[in-house]
Amino acid sequence: MTMRLHNFFRSSTSTRLRAALNLKGLDYEYVAYALRKGENRTAAYLGLNPAGLVPALELDDGTVLTQSLATIEWLDETYPNPPLLPTDAAGRARVRSLAYMIACEIHPINNLRVLNRLGAQFGAEEDAVTDWFSHWVTETFDAIEATLAGSPQTGRFCHGDVPALADICLYAQVWNNRRFSIPLQNWPTIAKIFGELDGITAFRNAAPPNQPDAE
Repeated sequence: MTMRLHNFFRSSTSTRLRAALNLKGLDYEYVAYALRKGENRTAAYLGLNPAGLVPALELDDGTVLTQSLATIEWLDETYPNPPLLPTDAAGRARVRSLAYMIACEIHPINNLRVLNRLGAQFGAEEDAVTDWFSHWVTETFDAIEATLAGSPQTGRFCHGDVPALADICLYAQVWNNRRFSIPLQNWPTIAKIFGELDGITAFRNAAPPNQPDAE
């Protein structure tokens, strides 16, 4: 199966999907979109994904999958090895909970279109936008750190010693945080896990600066 990944190097949701594809050992064609130039709002791209968001994974039969977590779960069901979710129901719930803390609590209010709206509608200057971003990251990373540090289920990674869905989301978010110079010093467990992930080729090759459209 030949897949085309429509994405943007700095998009954290794109980083998630790149990491998942890499972990599965799947090849894909990299199709880049410069979001600040509106390349994701062209008629051609809106025909693929009416929401105009990245990433979108286009399959060889023309099927287009959108929303990174839904697409990653499709990958896990279609290509089960290595698994990205635990085998037990409680473990899957914990991993999804950690992933959703990032995907549902940080990302929706800190993505590019929201940050742009802060300036366009409310006149927020760059410092104010950075404060906004940092505030919501800190709120949730404090909770994630407490959850990870206080659980015997946390191992080398977020859940045990095998990288999973939560690690994919965490890795992408830490890279996104770097755009706003948010250090990890207040979250030692997160910092340790990120360091472990960054030493894995599948993750490192998914990182924003290692993409062909990186600026």
